[in-house]
Amino acid sequence: MGRGKVELKRIEDKVSRQVSFSKRRNGLMKKAHELTVLCDVDLALFVFSGRNKLYEFSTGDRMTEILSRYQDHKHADEAVRKSVREELTLHEYRDSVWSADVLTQVIQRHLNEHKVQQSDVNELCHLEKQTETILQQVRAIKTQMMLGVVKNLQDEQKQLRQEKQLMVGEVENELLILELKTKH
Repeated sequence: MGRGKVELKRIEDKVSRQVSFSKRRNGLMKKAHELTVLCDVDLALFVFSGRNKLYEFSTGDRMTEILSRYQDHKHADEAVRKSVREELTLHEYRDSVWSADVLTQVIQRHLNEHKVQQSDVNELCHLEKQTETILQQVRAIKTQMMLGVVKNLQDEQKQLRQEKQLMVGEVENELLILELKTKH
């Protein structure tokens, strides 16, 4: 028979909270170990207790290697985001929508940097997610640019209407003056 649902809120009793932390931490470590064995993945896990004590788990003695890979991916992600922003800036005035060729070049450059042919399934899945993220960023920036263009056009239209009203007023004044001069 299964247990009932546990309400997720902070455990107020200090002793109960510590017991729950210990049991759940051990369960988390066990699940992490199972994941590494069953799926043949590299995993690093850090847990800091309420007293700022560190508990860690990694596959074998590979913690530094995993952290190094994490840093590489983090820097690569930042570099991709930066290059996408730079390329968007270059192209935003030329055309407001990315052409398929430009997007393909950005993605191809990204794929070449990561040596896709030498990647395993997990790395390819991660790369796919990164590519989807890039596409989402491109779509968001494109939408922002299009909204900016629409706003600029609306502002320009408003300004032209105001200028037209001023000019119509000036013409009416000139006509009134001419009319008065012709009557005298």
